[in-house]
Amino acid sequence: MATNHSESVKDESTSTEDKKNMACLILARGGSKGIKLKNIKPLAGLPLIAWVLRAAKDSEVFDSIWVSTDHDEIEKISLEWGAQVHRRTAETARDQATSIEAVQEFLRFHPEVDIVGQIQCTAPCLHPWHLTHIGRMLRDEGYDSVFSVSRRHLLRWSEIDHGTSKERELSFTEVIKIPHGTNGSVTKPLNLNPAKRPRRQDWSGELSENGSMYFATRELLMKGFFQGGKVGYLEMAAEYSVDIDTDIDWPIAEQRVIKFGYFGKTKPQGVRLAVFAADGVLTDNQIHFTLSGEEFRTYNVSDNIGIQKLKDKGVNVRIMCESDSGIHQKHAERLGVPLYVCPGDKLALLEKWRKEFDLEWTQIAYMGRDIPDLDCLKRAGVGGTTQDAPDVVHTCANFVSLNPGGRGAARTFCDYLDLMMRQADACAAYSS
Repeated sequence: MATNHSESVKDESTSTEDKKNMACLILARGGSKGIKLKNIKPLAGLPLIAWVLRAAKDSEVFDSIWVSTDHDEIEKISLEWGAQVHRRTAETARDQATSIEAVQEFLRFHPEVDIVGQIQCTAPCLHPWHLTHIGRMLRDEGYDSVFSVSRRHLLRWSEIDHGTSKERELSFTEVIKIPHGTNGSVTKPLNLNPAKRPRRQDWSGELSENGSMYFATRELLMKGFFQGGKVGYLEMAAEYSVDIDTDIDWPIAEQRVIKFGYFGKTKPQGVRLAVFAADGVLTDNQIHFTLSGEEFRTYNVSDNIGIQKLKDKGVNVRIMCESDSGIHQKHAERLGVPLYVCPGDKLALLEKWRKEFDLEWTQIAYMGRDIPDLDCLKRAGVGGTTQDAPDVVHTCANFVSLNPGGRGAARTFCDYLDLMMRQADACAAYSS
C-alpha cells in the first residue's frame, strides 16, 4: 500500500506511545569513486555529511544517530557533529558491497534497533520536518517502510541497442538518421501517446525515488528489503531533492543549499559582529624567534581577504588576544580592524559588545581555538574553530574548518558566514 504524504504538515509532534527503537544510519564509505571523499568535502562551508547530521539531530526523531564508515577522517568529523560511529568490517567496506549488506551488518551489531532510517550524505537540503513526518508514519500510522520520492515530468522512451561499439560512437546527428536499430527494433514511448503529448500543467507527472531516505523495520532489512509490508512514501519538493554524484553537481547543490538548506534551529538573521581569536586562528599558534631573540608571527593572506569581504558586507570585525602583542597590533592595523587584549573573561567582553551594538546572540559569530574560547563559542550564534583545535573545542563549535589555524581556517569561516548571510537574505525574500 502506498500513500502520498506531502510536506504540508511540518509542526505536529511525534507520538511517544510506540517506543520502538529507531536509529539513524548514514553510510559513508571512504572509497567513493565519483568524487574522492565526497562525504566530507566542504559544501557551502560545511562537510557534506554535516548537513544531514544536523537535520537528523535536530529532528529529535531518533534514539541514536550513527555513521557507518571505514575511514578515519570521516569518523572524526562524524563524531564532531554528534554522531556515533560504526566501523565497517572489510567485507562491507569493499567496492562491491551493497547498501543492504552494510545496513544488515549494523543491525547484527545492534540488536536493540527496531527501525533503521538510512539517510544519504548526498541529500544536503534535508530538513528536520522531513524526518519527523516519516517518523510519525512508522511509529503512529503502522507503516513498515517509508522512502522519499520526488515528482518528475519526464517523457520516457525505450532504448535501442545499436549493436557494435563503432555504431555507439556515432554522433547524435548521425544516430537520429538511423530509422531503426541494427536488429530491426524501433524506440517506443513508455509513458505518453506521441499523438497527444501532455502539457506539463495537465499532467501530474510520475513519482521517482530520489535516494534521500529509506526507512524500514529490522525484519524487512534482514530479509534484504528496503521496501515491503505496508509501504509509504514522503514526497519531497524539487527544491529539497538534491543529489550529488559528480563534480558538475557540486556548484548546483551549493546554490540550492544556500537557498533551501537547513542552517539550524535558529532562523538565520545574518551576522553583524564577527570576532576572531588572534592566537591559533589568525596564526598557527606558534611563536617564532630570530637568533637575536626578536619575536615574529606569520599570517595568512587568504584569511585577510576573507575578513575584508566581511567588512565590505557591513560586518563589524574585531580581533581578541590574551596578551599584549605589538605584532598582532600591527597586523590588526593593516586589516583596519580593532584589536582588544583580553587576558580574562572573553565572554564578558563579547556581552559588552552585544549590548553596545544592540544585537541578538544569533547575529554574533566567534572563531576561537582553545579552552579560553569555549564560553564564547557556546554563546555566540555561530561558533567556529580550526581543524587543529582540541576535541573539546570541536564539540562546542557549529563550524569546524578543514584547515588549521594560520592556514586558511579564518577564510573558510568567513566564507561560511557569507553563506549564512545569503541564506538570511533568501529567507527574508521568501517570507516577503
